[in-house]
Amino acid sequence: MRIYLPATAADLAADPITARRAHAATDSLAAALPDEDEEGLEVSASLCAADASVLLLSEPGASGLADRRVVIAADVDASVVRELEVGDEVLPGTVELLAPVAWDDVAALLVDEPEARADVAAARTGDEEAFERAAQADLLWFDVSERRALAAELG
Repeated sequence: MRIYLPATAADLAADPITARRAHAATDSLAAALPDEDEEGLEVSASLCAADASVLLLSEPGASGLADRRVVIAADVDASVVRELEVGDEVLPGTVELLAPVAWDDVAALLVDEPEARADVAAARTGDEEAFERAAQADLLWFDVSERRALAAELG
């Protein structure tokens, strides 16, 4: 099962990647977006994870982290994922990862373009307009073999 984990630059140095909430192309996401095909559902799940990355950057202790959203796309066994019930604070397609993820299971890294930094910086302080602009920014695709270089670049 492909999952999209919201992350920060600090997660690129973690080994393994800690269990957390993630997003996936689940039945509940398909029901919420009935006109989307599998690829569209995957894109939607990755964008939800990118939005959640901003929330991680807003947490206490994250002030020194790079102002760029990071999403880790990983393939995990469905037995280590539990879909959460949709509610006020839980979007369709939200899953709970029940075990850490090894870097060998990572398919790709998705990271904001450097030009998105100003909007991400403002979004992480609660600026809703900046959050919307950041949500429109493209994420760049990186192979997992590039994670150490990317971690160094992001600081």
